[in-house]
Amino acid sequence: MKRINSFTHYSFFTEMSELAQRHGSFDLSLGLPDFDIDERLRLFLKESADLDTHHYEPLSGNPLLIENIIRFNAKRENSIFLTRQEVTVVPCATFALHTALKSVLNQGDEVIIIQPSYYTYAPSVVMNGGVPVYCDLDDNFLINWENLESCISEKTKAIIINSPQNPTGKIWKQSDWNTLYELIKNQEIYLISEEIYDMYCYDGVEHYSSFIHPGLKDRTFCIFSFGKMFHTSGWKVSYMLASKDLTSLFQCHQQYISYSANAPAQYALARYLEVFDPSVNKEMMQRKRNIFNELIKDTPLEVEQQAEGSVFQIVNFRNISKTMTDVEFSKWLTIEKKVACLPLSAFYNERQDSDYIRFSFAKKDELIIQALEHLRKNL
Repeated sequence: MKRINSFTHYSFFTEMSELAQRHGSFDLSLGLPDFDIDERLRLFLKESADLDTHHYEPLSGNPLLIENIIRFNAKRENSIFLTRQEVTVVPCATFALHTALKSVLNQGDEVIIIQPSYYTYAPSVVMNGGVPVYCDLDDNFLINWENLESCISEKTKAIIINSPQNPTGKIWKQSDWNTLYELIKNQEIYLISEEIYDMYCYDGVEHYSSFIHPGLKDRTFCIFSFGKMFHTSGWKVSYMLASKDLTSLFQCHQQYISYSANAPAQYALARYLEVFDPSVNKEMMQRKRNIFNELIKDTPLEVEQQAEGSVFQIVNFRNISKTMTDVEFSKWLTIEKKVACLPLSAFYNERQDSDYIRFSFAKKDELIIQALEHLRKNL
């Protein structure tokens, strides 16, 4: 357990993608889909352009979008029942996380970050006057509950959770939320639950949100992303769920940072939610995961645990090199072997090495096949 005020790896994600572009490599480094969006989304956006959707939407979001978010969540296998006062449309998940932290942190408050984790978490904590406390997953990327408990102190104000998790692909189950609640139920500790890959839970598993848990709901900011759901990250529209009181607190800060999200896109997304079938996107991404994992068997790279969710696969590279750090190996693979990835150490604070690299399979089938066939011939 470490309590550290600094943060690193600010631009490493961009650096690896630029390396791939510079060297003409197959780019599996970032989770940015290279395939097209549903044509119906385009049509709804064109429809939106002909309507009066070019001014600020209400602070909470487009009323039709909020109504359809409520309906969509009620229809989940693990239903989330909502009121209008519990939904806020936001520009992006990073904005929601940053503003949620701003809503609850005082100077010097500690925020537990379970790592490996996405690189924006610690900077958001620090910029809001908080102190990141890093809690490492076990070697098999499962929660070590004793370790997490040891990270909790009288200064702990929040815990950031990501499920399905980037980069490990692990999913929090109902039992995990129950265990977490037992650890924090006697303290005023808030939960920032980033659930942006909720559409991508595989092998028959259904997403179980923290917002369903009766003990966690009133202390949770639960973040979802239309960009991840519909492959429209450039549209800059996400949404957040929180209790009525936390929503009010959140919106008090929101109004001074970014009053509302992209108005034409909000209308288009509202219309699309009326026809969207989640099983289509889930089955597509599970197929891509399966293609990746089947083809990588023909290389020296090793998948120890198949991703349960998200759009990422962790791979062990030590059959190829015992001496290179994961950063060195990632750059070597990108430059010399023409397939771009990310080192797992980029998802840790102050870790210099690991045995793993991360690939994204949110790509066209042909790119996945070409990249893995190239590795089969050249590793």
